[in-house]
Amino acid sequence: MIDVAADGPARVDGRSARAERTRTAIVDAHLALIDEGDLRPTGERIAERAGVSLRTLWTNFKDMETLFAATGRRVSERQESMVRPISPELPLTRRIGEFSAQRARMLEVLAPSARASALREPFSPQLRRNREGNIDRVRGEIETVFGPELAHAGPGREQLLDALTVASTWSAWSMMRDAMGLDVEAARATLTRIVGALLVDAIAAGLR
Repeated sequence: MIDVAADGPARVDGRSARAERTRTAIVDAHLALIDEGDLRPTGERIAERAGVSLRTLWTNFKDMETLFAATGRRVSERQESMVRPISPELPLTRRIGEFSAQRARMLEVLAPSARASALREPFSPQLRRNREGNIDRVRGEIETVFGPELAHAGPGREQLLDALTVASTWSAWSMMRDAMGLDVEAARATLTRIVGALLVDAIAAGLR
């Protein structure tokens, strides 16, 4: 005799696991296409890469906005896996160097998705939310790593935080890498100089 009560939840769990695997395959396919340079992959290309039907894609993601949300979460997970805490108790020069090197690595990981998002962001509320989330994350990291210097800035704290955020996010990195043609090491060195100059200037202003 089959125990229907016991078998039912197992079937539900199996369907849920399969659905999650399908969603994961679709998100992975979306990101793989973008990483390979297909910055505006269509639903048809994503479905083909994921090995599912177009109907299955839209059953799991009702529209591109929901797919953008899932893909944005995956990109954030990629970046977060690379984050190594930087103690605010370290000497300032070391913190600046470690912060800049870490931002360079993370921005290079973000680069394909950021370039792809730039093409659709004017028409996508979700992509704008993804960008805002990235900005909030780096802003929080700056507040932790350079907390002592921000506190020392007094009334100029928010302006200093804004300036450091601008220097450390994708727009500035894209300027260096895409518009100016700097290689990763040159862009990292430029970021280090900008962050250092902003912090030293804030410290000097506080001593006047």
